[in-house]
This record gives sequence, structure tokens and C-alpha cells, in this order.
Amino acid sequence: EVQLVESGGGLVQAGGSLRLSCAVSGAASDFTPDDYAVGWFRQAPGKEREGVSSIELFSGSTKYLDSVKGRFTISNNNDKNSVYLQMDSLKPEDTAVYYCAAGVTIVTLSDYNYDYWGQGTQVTVSS
Repeated sequence: EVQLVESGGGLVQAGGSLRLSCAVSGAASDFTPDDYAVGWFRQAPGKEREGVSSIELFSGSTKYLDSVKGRFTISNNNDKNSVYLQMDSLKPEDTAVYYCAAGVTIVTLSDYNYDYWGQGTQVTVSS
């Protein structure tokens, strides 16, 4: 079993920044970081969940939703048990609940490939 806990959400004005954190944990038999990719997803009220960014922990390869390219940056710590999403130049349309997820997969924004999910953290961007 792999556990994920998000933090760092909040209320920010348009143009501002937030940094989301995702703590990933699990027994050594369940979680070998180099086997996993970790993704950030979001879901706004009345909309489908969409993949925002993903990082492959072994290679460091990353992928971004087109609408966040150049504004969001995904990264991980050296121990590969935390993944961050730095969000700059935030827009009201970025308002959503943000989830992190982990899966034994290549870097992808398809939620189908992720088996473990956190509870989510609210991000609200005011205009």
C-alpha cells in the first residue's frame, strides 16, 4: 500500500504563487520510487478531473498540461518521497481540488495509469 498526502493549497490572488507538496510513503515492498511516476491532477466543480503534470521518479522526465506550461513546475526531492508542484502566475481558471497520485507507469497525464491517490487540497485563485 502506498500513501500520499497533499499540502500547500489555499487562497491566492490572480498572478500569485502556491507550492503544493505530496508526501509519498509505503513499505519498501510496496514502494520502490524508481518504479513509479507521480502525477498532479485537478478537478474543478462541474468538470472532469484532468492531469496537470507528471514526473517519472527514475528519469526525472516530466509532462505538463498545455494550459500550465511555463507557469507550473513539478519536481521531487533527493529521497524521491516528496513531489512538489510550484504554481506561478495563477489564474482563476486554475481553481480546483488538486490531487497527487502514484503509479507504476511512464510519465503520463492519464489518470487511468495511477493506482494510489491522495485526499486532495483546495486551490482557489481569486480575480
